[in-house]
Amino acid sequence: MKATRLTVVSNRLAIIVDKNEDGQWQIRPGSGGLVTALGPVLRDRGGQWIGWLGSNFQEMLDEASLQELLEQGSRETGYSLTPVHLTGEEIEKYYFGFSNEILWPLFHDLASRCNFDPSYWRYYQQVNDKFARVVAENTLEEEDYVWIHDYQLILVAACLEEMGVRRRTGFFLHIPFPPLDGFIRLPWRFQILEALLRYDLVGFQTVRDRRNFMDCVRMLIPDSRVVGHGHVARCLTSKREVLVGTFPISIDYKQFAEFAGTREVQDEAWIIHANLPERQLILGVDRLDYTKGIPLRLMAFANALERYPHLRRKASLVQVVVPSREGVPEYETLKSEIEQLVGKINGRFTEVGWTPIHYIYRSLNRIELMAYYRTCEVALITPLKDGMNLVAKEFCACSIENNGVLILSEFAGAAAQLHHGALMVNPYDIEGVADAIHQACTMEEGERHMRMEKLRRSIQRYDIFRWVNAFLHTAVHQHLDEFPQAEFFVPKPMPAEI
Repeated sequence: MKATRLTVVSNRLAIIVDKNEDGQWQIRPGSGGLVTALGPVLRDRGGQWIGWLGSNFQEMLDEASLQELLEQGSRETGYSLTPVHLTGEEIEKYYFGFSNEILWPLFHDLASRCNFDPSYWRYYQQVNDKFARVVAENTLEEEDYVWIHDYQLILVAACLEEMGVRRRTGFFLHIPFPPLDGFIRLPWRFQILEALLRYDLVGFQTVRDRRNFMDCVRMLIPDSRVVGHGHVARCLTSKREVLVGTFPISIDYKQFAEFAGTREVQDEAWIIHANLPERQLILGVDRLDYTKGIPLRLMAFANALERYPHLRRKASLVQVVVPSREGVPEYETLKSEIEQLVGKINGRFTEVGWTPIHYIYRSLNRIELMAYYRTCEVALITPLKDGMNLVAKEFCACSIENNGVLILSEFAGAAAQLHHGALMVNPYDIEGVADAIHQACTMEEGERHMRMEKLRRSIQRYDIFRWVNAFLHTAVHQHLDEFPQAEFFVPKPMPAEI
C-alpha cells in the first residue's frame, strides 16, 4: 500500500521558539544534522514533523498563541509541526538522563561515563509512550509512513503496538551502535533490542553499526537469524521479520555548493581572509561534546607547531565550538578544559601579528559558516566516534575551487565514504594527527585538486535525496517524488497533558 504522507518523529521539532529583542515570541529554523538533512525532504510535500519544542512552552504561552506560532512555522517550513509536551521532570530524566547519560556515552563506546540510574528508564518509557500517543492521534494507518529518528525514541513502535495501533514504521539511528561487549553493559539491553525489532525497517549509518546490531540480536534474542547480504538484510525472530539496512546520511550538496558561491558568502569570506592574511587556515567546527575529541585535536595542533616550526606564522587553527547542554557539569568542565588548552597553546606560540588558535564559542549563522568553509584550506574533523559527521561533507561541498584538504577521523561514519580522498587519522594519535596537519598544509596544488574533486563527486552522487529515497524505497517501495506536493497540514490543538 502506497503512503501519501511522510511523518518524521524526532526528539526535537524542526523549529526553535524564543523571544526577539523586543520581547516578542518568535520562531527560528532548528539547527543540527537532522533538520539540515530532512528539511528539504519534507518541504511542500504535505509532510509532518512531530517532536518536543525544546522547553515547557505550555506554561509560558497560552494555547492560541502557541498554535499561531506553530501554524506560522508550518507555513515557513512547508510542512506541519506537531508538538509533544514534556514536563520538567521528564526532560531531566528522559532527555538529560537516560538519553544523554546512558545511551549517548554507551553507544559511543564510553561506558565509563554512563549513569545507570533506574529512574531514568521509567521516564524513558513514559516519554516514548507519550510520543507514541501523539503519533497515533495525528497519523492514519492507510496514509502515513512514520519515520522515527534516533536513540531518544527507540521504544515508540513498541508503544504503538502495545496500544493496538497499527502503523508502518521505520527507525533510523544517527549515532553509532555499539559492539556486543559494550551493549551488554546496558541493564535494559533486552528491552531496547526487542523494541528495535518492533519496527518494519531499522536503518544504520554504516556497515559496522549494522553488524554490531546483528551480533547483539544473534547472541541475545533466542531463535533469531539473519538472511541476505548487501545493504539490506532480513532479521528473522520467532515473532516477526524485520528489515535491517545501511543508509549513510548525507547533505543537500547542490544547495551547499550554490550558496557557497553567492555574493554574501564571498564578501564574508573576504573579510575573514583580510583579517587573517598570508596564512593557511585550518578549521574545526564541533558541538561541545566529549565525543568530538577537541582537546586531543588542540594538542595535535600544538604538536605540529612544535615539531614543524616552519608552520608557525604560516598556519592558524580556527576552532568553532557550538554551545551544547549548558549547565551540565560535565560539559562545563569540558568547556573549561578547551579554553585552558587554547590559552596555554596561544601563550606559548603567539608572535606579533600571528595567533595560532582563533577560538569561537557560539553558533555561526549560515553565511558565516559557509564563509569559513570557503576561506579555510584545511578541515580538521577528528571525533573520537561519530555516527556520520555532516560537517565533513558540508566542507567539501563548499570547497568550490577544489583547493581544500579534509583531515578525517577513521572513527567517523563519513570515513567509509570519504577515505579515498581524505587524510585519515586516528584522533588518539597526537603525533599522527600532527603529521597529517603538516601534510595538508604542504600538499601540492595538484594533489589537493585531485583529492577534493574525488570527495565532491562522491558527496554529489550520494546526497540527502539519495539517502531518503534509499530508505523509503526499502520501507514502502516508494521514492520521495511519489509523495505528492500539497499544502501543509495544520496540527491538531495539543491537550494540556497527554
